[in-house]
Parts: sequence; C-alpha cells; structure tokens
Amino acid sequence: MVYQPVRSCVLSDSIPEDDDLPEVEVLTLPLDAWHRARGGRMVEFAGYWMPVQYEGIIAEHLWTRSHAGLFDVSHMGQLLVSGENLDAAVEAVLPIDLSTLKLGQVRYSLLLDENGGILDDLMVSRWPDQLYVVVNGATKWDDLAHLRMELPDDITLNHLEDRALLALQGPEAFAALEPLVSGEYPLSALTFMRFGKFTLAGAEVTISRSGYTGEDGFEISIPAENAEAVADLLCAQPQVKPIALGARDSLRLEAGLPLYGHDLSPETDPVSADLTFGINKRRRTEGGFPGATRIQGLLANGTPTRRVGLTLEGRMAAREGALVFSGDREVGRVCSGGFSPSLEHPIAMAYVDSALTAPGTVLEIDMRGKRLPAHVVPMPFVPHRYHR
Repeated sequence: MVYQPVRSCVLSDSIPEDDDLPEVEVLTLPLDAWHRARGGRMVEFAGYWMPVQYEGIIAEHLWTRSHAGLFDVSHMGQLLVSGENLDAAVEAVLPIDLSTLKLGQVRYSLLLDENGGILDDLMVSRWPDQLYVVVNGATKWDDLAHLRMELPDDITLNHLEDRALLALQGPEAFAALEPLVSGEYPLSALTFMRFGKFTLAGAEVTISRSGYTGEDGFEISIPAENAEAVADLLCAQPQVKPIALGARDSLRLEAGLPLYGHDLSPETDPVSADLTFGINKRRRTEGGFPGATRIQGLLANGTPTRRVGLTLEGRMAAREGALVFSGDREVGRVCSGGFSPSLEHPIAMAYVDSALTAPGTVLEIDMRGKRLPAHVVPMPFVPHRYHR
C-alpha cells in the first residue's frame, strides 16, 4: 500500500497546497507493478492507484473498438451472498426478480435508498446456492455496510478481497480468449449476460460475457495471485492491448452507459435515469423494495427530467455540470460529456426537462459563457455489439 497526499481530480478555482492536504491511504491493485512496467500513467481513482492511459486515450479507445482491450477493474467489489431464504432477503433490498434469474445468468440491478434514490448500480449472477454481486469500486465500502445492515443476520455476505477482475472487450475478444480457456463446455456457449467456470493460465476462473464498453466482451474473475499470469497471457495475443481508465470512460459514454457518481447518485431515481429495465416487471407492480412507492408513482405519472443523449457541433466538448438551455430558460445539466473518438465530434449525457427529450430537439449548453448548439439524439451514440 502507498501513502501519499491525494488531490481530487475535480478542477477547482482554489486547490489547496499539498501541505494542506490530509494524508489519504491509496491502495494498490494486484497488477499495480504490471501497469507501471507497461508505461501506465497512474492516478488515484476510487481509492486505488490505477492507470489512466498507456499510449493515449484516443488510440486505446479506437483499438478496443476494432480489436480487443484488456481493462483492470479489480477495484470493483466482488461479493458472494448466501443463506436461508436468500432470494426473499435480497428482493427486499434490490428491485430484482430472482425467480426469473436462472443458474448461469447475469442481471443488472440497482441499490436504492428509502426514497428511491440510487446508491449504486450493480450486477447479480446466479451461482449454485449463492448470488455473486459486483458493485462499483467507488461505493463498495458503503454498499457493503448498507447490505450488512439491511440483510437479515442469517444471510452471509462475503467480500472476495482475494480476487482480481479483468475485462476483455472488443470485437476480437472472443478470438483472443477462446484458445486460452478450457472447461466443461466451450466459451462459445456463453451469450450476453451469461457466465461459466473455466480454466485459464492454470487458474480456476469465472467468466461472464458482459462489460461496460458496448462491445462484445468478457469479465474474468480470478485469484489475485494469478492476475499477472492471466494478464500476460491475454496481452500476448495479437488482438489484445492493455487499456486504461481514460478510454474506458470514453467507450462507456459512446455506449450511453451511466457512471455512478456522475450520471447516477442518491438524488437520481431509476425512472429519470432511464434505468427502469433494472426494476423487473413483477417488482414494478408488486413493490416491496426500498423506494417502491415513489418509483411506482414516477412510472405512472412521469418525471420532471430525463437522462438524454446530446450531440454537439464543432470540437469543444461539454463537461459535467454545464447548464443546458432552451432559449433563455435553463432546462437541465450535463452529467457526462467528452469528445467521441469513434464519431469525431463531442457528445454528452444530460438530465433535461422531460418535455424536451424528443430526438431532434435543439438545445444549447453553456460552457464558460459560450453557448454550444446541441441536439437530443437516441442512445447509444455508437451501437452496442453484444453477442446475444
């Protein structure tokens, strides 16, 4: 572990001097030395040192869109949940329908507060007699505390701190991974949002066909002690290069996927965020999860704002927090924005007045006093290429 003063990545008019900053413990991931040896530019993210880029964000982004990129997402929380009456206990906390989640399936869900605000978004997989849950790295300690408080005492919650998590993403991900794994069935048996147990680089691993780039790909849970061997083996494939945080963010933005802490927060509800697919049909009707009454009302009556996609002209990108206008009226706020390497123009996501969310609606974004023309467009900005 490394101890250094850590400065927020948020730009401010009054950044304190290093001497004024408290010492913050910054943790290292199993592949920390591996990233540094490959020229990774390391930054503090979610309490860990992580690479923000290797050869450059645009180059890494475009490589992933055309080949395959290997992402280290070991900062995320991997949990195993088990115990008597497991499904009922978890359904009291998450708006998921576990009666339809079969063995080997993965599903997106949400952790909500009592008012329906989003505490985190997460993935739930059905293992034999257990549920495997992956939560965001920036919120995992709060998530663990919340789940331990809300779940009954006879439910066991194990944090798999001894495992690493890698994501292999891109149109050539299957071709790179398939020759390297063995198991009871072929890797081709996995379709989008399904998982299986395999052997890779001599280690027993769990592989799901999922990811957060909009591309076909896999997330690989491995023992931390085997992480370097697996990463070396994958990057020895001609289709694969290591890809860092910067490209991961631009890829997920093009895919129209929200990032917790930016597009999602306790002040955000699933209906406004266009994430009602994370509340399964039976649960929308029956309720019985935190915030259900408010969310049912929003589903029936609509929300004041909605998350939409925006395309911008020119080269200047809209950034998080920029205000959105319709004429002289403020109608929303940008939650994520940047330049799209694939489309070669700026894009953004914003929460705007629900009356102004139709595709083609013309708006303006204020960036440092300059109004940037923007148009509402359907998301994703770049089509998903999941293997269904």
